[in-house]
Amino acid sequence: MNRRLLLLATMLMLTVSPAFAQKMIGNETDAEKQKRMEWWSDARFGMFIHWGLYSLAARHEWVKHNEHLTNEEYQKYFQQFDPDHFDPHKWARAAKAAGMKYAVLTTKHHEGFCLFDSKYTDYKATNTKANRDLVKEYVQAFREEGLKVGFYYSLLDWHHPDYTMDDVHPLVQVDTSEANYRRLNKGRDMAKYRQYLRNQVTELLTNYGKIDVLWLDWSWDKGAKRGKGEDDWGSVELLKLVRKLQPGIIVNNRLGLDEYKDGGDFQTPEQVSSAELAKYRGKTFETCQTFSGSWGYYRDENTWKTHRQLLDLLITSVSNGGNLILNVGPTARGEFDYRATNALDSLSYWMHANSKAIYDCTYAPSNFQVPEGSKLTYNPTTRRLYIHLYDYPKGKLILRGYGGKVKYAQFVNDSSELLFKPSDANTGDLLLTLPEKKPPYEIPVVELTLD
Repeated sequence: MNRRLLLLATMLMLTVSPAFAQKMIGNETDAEKQKRMEWWSDARFGMFIHWGLYSLAARHEWVKHNEHLTNEEYQKYFQQFDPDHFDPHKWARAAKAAGMKYAVLTTKHHEGFCLFDSKYTDYKATNTKANRDLVKEYVQAFREEGLKVGFYYSLLDWHHPDYTMDDVHPLVQVDTSEANYRRLNKGRDMAKYRQYLRNQVTELLTNYGKIDVLWLDWSWDKGAKRGKGEDDWGSVELLKLVRKLQPGIIVNNRLGLDEYKDGGDFQTPEQVSSAELAKYRGKTFETCQTFSGSWGYYRDENTWKTHRQLLDLLITSVSNGGNLILNVGPTARGEFDYRATNALDSLSYWMHANSKAIYDCTYAPSNFQVPEGSKLTYNPTTRRLYIHLYDYPKGKLILRGYGGKVKYAQFVNDSSELLFKPSDANTGDLLLTLPEKKPPYEIPVVELTLD
């Protein structure tokens, strides 16, 4: 290509490539970001904890919205909040046993109630029968168990007197007219709420030591008629503040700053199917998922995921190069209910035996074909390829195109050897011999040491 054509091609690339066109808020390089996020990418598995006053209603964390309750009607939950069985050490031990490496707690959800002792509001745990800073106890307990600590903070606030109306505010769910919006917004000042938001984020990032993850939630798509986004939150300045207070922190992508390359550290596909995760391959993502259909404690909700479905979400996330953060909604007494405990116990059993196929892993190199009825994860440092056997092939497994690429094979759960040889046909395939009896795991894993 001559110099003129090369120049034209370069100019075209600069014009059309989003990577070149994106603006920057800070000056962090790609290499610096990769280093900052290394622990998170290696961890692959975290615990989300949605807990607040809605746990007393026990019928979805959006109960205030769903039943369009006023602050006065919702006040009974504040008056009754008394988590007498709250023991964050139990939470931390359960997360650690399940193989989770980090946790993110809702310090304030959309309802506006703060689990921490904020000097900017009376609507906080220290003014309930709990009479203490629950976030402080959470931080201490999870740190003691060696887990990374994260905070969720809702940008929405359905309690604050200056937070203006939008299309999910509880007070506009019956009457969506412009007249009602204007009536309800009279005297409200979003600028005052923005300052409140900044003040509370500052408290969270200065009063509890090093915080590893900040999960801010949420912004509307641009162009939403009655939504909120970058300008409403003051997102650019807020993110600058966060980076100043906690330079090593990892922040999600819900501030509405998609036009900035560094407007968020990871994407957050929420409650998507495992099949949908394939489109995030090659991107930095964390899929947030629930055990059931609700984030907060929901006593009568019964669509709980099976052990196999939970494993599939974890394996599929890693096989596409991403993380899974799996949510628990504690009861109003501060405990994980029996269904959550059973789910965590099932994950503990599998992760104890098979976590090598999750930690430090990502998607497999493209030259390895995925065997039928399985999924692949890969550790690029140790050069180990992991075959997750969704459909257990009794007796043998054909590895097509693996000839000359494998030095050793074994089950992960007990490091027992698996013999292999070239298949009968001269195709470059390998025949891996498996026992007739499936190992005692829902999805057994084979580890291949590559040549």
